[in-house]
Amino acid sequence: MLKDTLIKLFTRDLNALKHEVDLYKDEKNLWIVTKDISNCAGNLCLHILGNLNHFIGATIGNSGYVRQRELEFSLKDVSKTELIKQVDDTIIVVEKILDSLKDEDLQKEYKRSVFEDTMTTEYFLVHLTMHLAYHLGQINYHRRLLDK
Repeated sequence: MLKDTLIKLFTRDLNALKHEVDLYKDEKNLWIVTKDISNCAGNLCLHILGNLNHFIGATIGNSGYVRQRELEFSLKDVSKTELIKQVDDTIIVVEKILDSLKDEDLQKEYKRSVFEDTMTTEYFLVHLTMHLAYHLGQINYHRRLLDK
């Protein structure tokens, strides 16, 4: 069943996100930007978490989460410990909500028009896994380039 695969992928990559954050030798380096890299790892982490808590937690699961997208990119100096705790909290939300879905739920139209075209919940969840992986790669690159 696709939902089991999605749970595994989200959990795997969110655990990888925790690992990437934890690998920073100096947690101040999570917040470095350069003229060529405008999004630091800390803000990308917050963005991933905001995205998943909004689109899975609030939209699918009615969790009550209220997204403050601008803060995902403007907050600074959140500790590694706090970022990792937020990732752990997000894993719980994602696993719980996805586990509650039935096959027919995945085939329903996603509740919110994110792109111009309509889409199924299944399609959008696959999109979200790719969004997570994309930003996870950016964080890995940021760490290897700027955490020296």
